[in-house]
Amino acid sequence: MIIREAIAQGSADLKFAGIKTPGLDASLLLAYILKTTRTVLIAAGTDSLSEKASAEYCNLIERRCNGECVAYIIGKKEFRGLEFEVNPSVLVPRPDTEILVETAFYQLTINNEQLAIKRGKFKAGNGNKDRVRVLELCTGSGAVAIALKNEMPELEVYATDISAEALEIAKKNAERLLPGNDIRFYHGDLYNALPNSLLIAHCSEPKVRLLIANPPYIPTHEIDTLSPEVQTEPRIALDGGIDGLDIIRRIISGAPEYLMKGGMLLMEADPHQMNDITILLEKRGFKDIQLYKDLSDSERVIGGTYYE
Repeated sequence: MIIREAIAQGSADLKFAGIKTPGLDASLLLAYILKTTRTVLIAAGTDSLSEKASAEYCNLIERRCNGECVAYIIGKKEFRGLEFEVNPSVLVPRPDTEILVETAFYQLTINNEQLAIKRGKFKAGNGNKDRVRVLELCTGSGAVAIALKNEMPELEVYATDISAEALEIAKKNAERLLPGNDIRFYHGDLYNALPNSLLIAHCSEPKVRLLIANPPYIPTHEIDTLSPEVQTEPRIALDGGIDGLDIIRRIISGAPEYLMKGGMLLMEADPHQMNDITILLEKRGFKDIQLYKDLSDSERVIGGTYYE
């Protein structure tokens, strides 16, 4: 069998199984088997596959037909131009979450009272007062924290996760993608993971300027109705309780203790939850609440500023 025929057959099998992107998935799986890229693979369409490669490819197509996501099968997923290691202990980074990162960059760039930042470069400087701290909760694979640090190296980044397995993946990704990085990872339940030193560090303004999270926000009863590939992802990273807001409530409640005056909380959530989250933010004293749309024009990220 030649490459072109293999992709066509794999695509047909995946389409029959109800996979929404059969051609893309088939070519990604074959490229993984052949240790090449999709671009090279398409150009080599008339090359023959070995029996071993054909057998391996058929096995991967079967796994995909059974609902296992491509990212878990090949063990990696691209996010903001970086290739992250992923496995079933972490959520697969999604394009919609790039909106969370883009919003963070935007806010760090234009809504900063003490200094102006350009990606990768601080402009104004005033010793420790100008240190810009970012705290990410529910870091998972580390995609958000690492993307922020990659594009703004001078940020002081902290990240937590309740899953020890997820945190190990995040650390491995940070070490591989940003050698010598100083992202500080902490294992534990939201703010309980953080050491007291985060609030009493050696700088004169120790609190964080930006608190960011992509928390579990799917209502418990909806999880079993999701696509098979989503159901293979860690339930602890999906389940937001009865109304999907359990973790979000806790994040909002604890955020003021860690945010500096004028600091911002940014969260990804379901578009249908934004009204409820807005009320929660207002009750906790957040102002200037804003919504940000994802690639499908749905309100995906919500942010508020704390001034008290």
